Amino acid sequence: MTPELKSKIDKLVNDNKIMVFMKGSKLMPQCGFSNNVVQMLNSLGVPYETVNVLDDQEIRQGIKEYSNWPTIPQIYIDGEFVGGSDIAIELYQSGELQQMVEVALAS
Repeated sequence: MTPELKSKIDKLVNDNKIMVFMKGSKLMPQCGFSNNVVQMLNSLGVPYETVNVLDDQEIRQGIKEYSNWPTIPQIYIDGEFVGGSDIAIELYQSGELQQMVEVALAS
């Protein structure tokens, strides 16, 4: 990964309390896993930002290296990598995702 790409991803992750790297956008997810994440975050009623990895091949590959996680979507809360769709579903069902989001937005 180039230093420029790392810096670009760092800025996206650190400038947004909740950042999702996904296929599509929050208004039009383009895969089921990305849609799951959007639905969960929408149901929590919290502000979040997304990056459509389909629009930027450099980010699409770079984010996998950045997180050492092979799949998209990827969720970052308060600068920390949380996981993908499956982990988010588990956290959502246990109530932990809501707690993580509330803590992040309060800080």
